[in-house]
Amino acid sequence: MQKLLPPFLYAMILINMVLLCWLLDTTHFIVNPYNLAGIPLFLIGLLLAVGAKKCFVREGTNVMTFGEPDKLVTQGAFKFTRNPMYLGFAISLFGTAVLLGGGVIPVCGWLTFIIVTDRWYIRFEEHAMRRKFGQAYERYCCQVKRWI
Repeated sequence: MQKLLPPFLYAMILINMVLLCWLLDTTHFIVNPYNLAGIPLFLIGLLLAVGAKKCFVREGTNVMTFGEPDKLVTQGAFKFTRNPMYLGFAISLFGTAVLLGGGVIPVCGWLTFIIVTDRWYIRFEEHAMRRKFGQAYERYCCQVKRWI
């Protein structure tokens, strides 16, 4: 699992959501045109994830999930959530689920991403951040929520 980086998990779930809904012709609980509300959610999520990555690049810190953290980034979207990249991917997948009609398959894909991210990636990263930054990271955790 450690080899599966979060953007690849996101892409795999996104593709599976779309393909399975198309191939299985699933039930739509959100009908047209209401499902189109998923488009701005999809885009906002991607912008949040990309913007957070750019913040890491500007700060000159490691973006790789399983790499050693270089710097504690607390500005930009990191003022509001400790995990804006993951939150962005989750919002984007939620938008996709809405766009696909809110059926069981896309909602399960979205939930799968959240659970795997929260229990695997974030847990690993938080352990590394505590080890590297100690009290500074603990103070940050007290001020900013994991997701929102």
